[in-house]
Amino acid sequence: MTEQPFWHIIANPAARGGAVERQWPHIERLLQELGFAYTVQFTERRGHAAQLVENALLKGGRYLLGIGGDGSNHELVHGIFSQSFVPPSEINYALLPFGTGNDWARQYGIPTNPRLRLERLLELKTVQQDIGLVKYQRDGQTQSRYFVNVAGMAYDGFIGKKLTESPAKNKAHYLLKIIQYLTAYQLSKARITFDNQSVEDFFYTINIGLCRFSGGGMQFVPQAVPDDGLFALTFARKISKLEVVLQTPRFYDGSLLQHSRIEGHQARSIRVEHVGDTPTLLEADGEFLGETPVEFELLERVLRVVL
Repeated sequence: MTEQPFWHIIANPAARGGAVERQWPHIERLLQELGFAYTVQFTERRGHAAQLVENALLKGGRYLLGIGGDGSNHELVHGIFSQSFVPPSEINYALLPFGTGNDWARQYGIPTNPRLRLERLLELKTVQQDIGLVKYQRDGQTQSRYFVNVAGMAYDGFIGKKLTESPAKNKAHYLLKIIQYLTAYQLSKARITFDNQSVEDFFYTINIGLCRFSGGGMQFVPQAVPDDGLFALTFARKISKLEVVLQTPRFYDGSLLQHSRIEGHQARSIRVEHVGDTPTLLEADGEFLGETPVEFELLERVLRVVL
């Protein structure tokens, strides 16, 4: 039997409406029953997870287990790559998905059931995944952020900003908000440059993906492969708001690129600029970040994921 490592657990007690906090005694019993050696830290605020990653690494941790949703996952991966103490190649990262959407976990078929998830972790099976680095503008400053799943711009960035102000309670509520905010969204013109191509138009949405799923099982980048060294790029040109609602089934069934106004590409680097006075907004992994000009750079097979 493979010798089991010592896990540094970083848990978000507020994930899925406080479900992690409520379930922690059960999770801890499972950890002990299955023979895990571990220590645990709990996040206390937005952005805290990245600090806790540093703490774990400075204490010698090389196996990190996150417990939370896609937002926690985003913060933890950003923490792994933004720190300078330990090469990311030495770090093994796992997630016990406990969110509303669990989109990144969906890519790998990671169970949401705590017992099934922890039992699978004992196998220590790993894969390498690409990571994205995005540079963007916020409050007049250039900032950067690592992301692990899907970044969205135009309407997706607009929704990301709105959900920061008023979070969705569940998947059905999220979908309702997407449709509700359609009436308030105004398309603006942008230019997308990728692999020596340039496209300028009014875009309803622009998605840049490493993995396939976002927004609670939607597939805006069905062509995404997590370890192929390329971003999946999808953009939708001007579409009526009624047409967006009518095409909702395509968001989920992987057929989005069959629509005549929607294009899918793959690219190693991507730049998005606004044309005119209105910036195009940006979110990544469901977290609102900022606005154009935005540049995406790919880091190939740099995250070791424990499945």
